[in-house]
Amino acid sequence: MSDITAPFLPEAGTVTMFTTSWCGYCKRLMPQLKQQGIEFREINIEEIENGAQVVEAANDGNQTVPTLLYADGTTQTNPGIGEVKKKLESLA
Repeated sequence: MSDITAPFLPEAGTVTMFTTSWCGYCKRLMPQLKQQGIEFREINIEEIENGAQVVEAANDGNQTVPTLLYADGTTQTNPGIGEVKKKLESLA
């Protein structure tokens, strides 16, 4: 985890989801997270200062969304809901 992503680190058991307003994959994943009762904080990178750089830092130089940031500082890029659940279970 880099210093630029530190302010976005979520609490244990939740995720931070970096999105854009036009991302279809983001719009697909958000209701799935809600349906599964997974709490998340959405950060639209178009609405924050240095948004693209934040995602690049979290995502090994890629500006891909959705990028999910977990409490341990790790990330997943465009994961399916099963992958998110599995990751959260491994951190519990």
